Amino acid sequence: MHIDKEIDTRGLNCPLPILKAKKALSEMESGQLLKIVATDGGSMRDFKGLCAADRQRTGRAAGGRQRVHPRAAPALRRKAGRRASGRSTA
Repeated sequence: MHIDKEIDTRGLNCPLPILKAKKALSEMESGQLLKIVATDGGSMRDFKGLCAADRQRTGRAAGGRQRVHPRAAPALRRKAGRRASGRSTA
């Protein structure tokens, strides 16, 4: 699996890991993969919630998750939509 960007949120507590991930995703191109490394115990639940909320809102999944380590957060794939510049990527 090719990781396009990785962020390290170890030592940060909720809501910082999810906020940093959302910011990183907004700066990425459609289809790119973001890996998040986290130690916050609630991170997996938060990322599941982010993907579920996006799926409800758009009908598309925000990304998949792959647990590499018991305390690691998921890898999220940037879906088609708006980039930080405001231009559509779909």
